[in-house]
This record gives sequence, structure tokens and C-alpha cells, in this order.
Amino acid sequence: MKRGSIITSILVLITIATSPVYSQFYSKTVLCAPKAEKVTNLHFFFHDTLNGRNPSAVLVARANITGDDKSPAPFSSVFAIDDPLTIGPELTSEIVGNAQGLWVSSGKDIPTLVAFFDFGFTKGEFNGSSISVFSRNPISETERELAVVGGRGKFRMAKGFAQLKTYFLNVTNGDAIVEYNVTVIHH
Repeated sequence: MKRGSIITSILVLITIATSPVYSQFYSKTVLCAPKAEKVTNLHFFFHDTLNGRNPSAVLVARANITGDDKSPAPFSSVFAIDDPLTIGPELTSEIVGNAQGLWVSSGKDIPTLVAFFDFGFTKGEFNGSSISVFSRNPISETERELAVVGGRGKFRMAKGFAQLKTYFLNVTNGDAIVEYNVTVIHH
């Protein structure tokens, strides 16, 4: 019995002695030296095409509750997008990137979208960088605003806002061209 108590005591001591080794962090804490913030202003046009031979926005889900709504994007519709971003309002103007993501038709009475977009830039100074927006988009208002919630590349740690203005809207088929003026605060 004494021998059993001694062995148990030794095992408990070994366990206690080795426990702190396994509970420590394996990296050193380094103080963060914040970088200076930069402000970048971007201007481009967003082309959202729901129809035609090569649509850039495609319906991926829709609830059955919408009935006979003839709207191109009735309440509860979810669209996946890969929309071109251009320098000018014409689709033939220089493409500087694309917007990929989703938008959801979330307004029952007032046409409203909730937008989840990543604006990836493919030309110029910001080639390979992107900004992300996530916000409510009341599309019946000519001018509106979306929140910039992040970014990557040169826009790492981005925050800011995008001011939107509808340049063109086809109310029959839902095709739209939207002018974006974006203020990005980043490191």
C-alpha cells in the first residue's frame, strides 16, 4: 500500500512539473507599431448586367413566397456577381477590375439590396489589391452609400465608404450602371 502511494505521488509530481511546459505560448509577443494611415480616392463604374448572352449577375436562389412579382429582382432573390469595373460609363471603356460577390434583394416594400462585394483591381497602381464592402443599398435612391469593411494588398486593413450614384437603370430587365466614388483609409 505504501508503495502504491509513493508511485502515485511520483506520477502526480511528474504531471505537475511538466504541465506548465505544454500550457505556454510558442511565440513571443511583439509590440505593434501602427503604420501611418493613407487616404485613397477611387472612381470607377460598376456594370451589373442581369440579361443577355453574357450576364454578369446571375440568380442563384429565390424563395417561393414572392408569387407573381415581375420585378427582375423580387424580394428574397440572391444574385452572384462578377461585374466589370470600368474607367468610364461605357462598357467599352478600359476595365480596371471586377466586383465579385453576392447581393440579396432584401426590401419587401422599398427596393433595397444587401451587398457583399469584393472589388478586385487588375490594372494600374492597385493591381492585385482589393476592397470589400458590406452594406445596405437602397437602390431606389439615386445617391447612396456603402461601407468599406476591409481590403487586401495595398488596401490591407481598409475602412471607408463608397458613394454610389445610379448612372443608368433599365427598370424592365434590371441592368444597371453605377458610378462609384470610394474613399479608402488604409495602411
